[in-house]
Amino acid sequence: MFVVLCGLFGLAIGSFLNVVIWRLPRGENLNHPPSACPKCGNRIKPYDNIPVLSWLILRGKCRNCKDPISARYPVVETLTGLVFTSVAWKFESSIWTGDDFLVLLPFLYVGAIGVALAFIDLDTQKLPNKIVLPGYIILPALLAVATWVMSQPITWMWRALLAGAILYVFYFLLCIVGGMGFGDVKLAGLLGMALGWLGWEYLIIGAFMPFLLGGIYSLTLIALGKAGRKDGIPFGPWMILGYLITFITAPTLSSWYLNTFVF
Repeated sequence: MFVVLCGLFGLAIGSFLNVVIWRLPRGENLNHPPSACPKCGNRIKPYDNIPVLSWLILRGKCRNCKDPISARYPVVETLTGLVFTSVAWKFESSIWTGDDFLVLLPFLYVGAIGVALAFIDLDTQKLPNKIVLPGYIILPALLAVATWVMSQPITWMWRALLAGAILYVFYFLLCIVGGMGFGDVKLAGLLGMALGWLGWEYLIIGAFMPFLLGGIYSLTLIALGKAGRKDGIPFGPWMILGYLITFITAPTLSSWYLNTFVF
């Protein structure tokens, strides 16, 4: 039940992320004015702002002027709900007593900003500092709380900070040689901290996974004739997708690799 509730909470957060994705790159206020139809200006009523469900009931059209509502809105909400569900499922054995549910917070936070950053990067090929930089204060604080409530040794925090620094430096070197934007570098530090807190195997797989996914995507575009070798692609979404896949599957992937190629 807790996992389901986290998923529903994620749907609600996804509704807010839609506002962030649209307004933040344009320098608009996130709270004012209230959400409205961009064509007729009719304000969105609370009963028309229920995540996913309202879009389905309205058949993807404004109630007032019948102008189409982008399918991106329910997609963002659904993805955020799935991310929150995955985080709760990952830690379901650790959230039933006391304040242990606080261990979810750093990973719910990374998941939420990850969804927003992925879509903003797809739209603008930028990873806004207004989202990324506060993470260097918020995420370590949340990880410290998670370390405390789970009664883990302080070495977990040192490992998280070291892992963040390692991934930051790795991406910074790629940025110097011209393979990355500096936004990717700053995002790498955050993802490295979250993965490093979970373990070194998470960091190793998480560092490799975005390049695998991005490489497959790029080669597919080239093979289909939709991109050239020199065409760039936003890398932030692949970093975030690689992080999520690693977060969910790292122990299984690590065991498979060791059993297949080592033992």
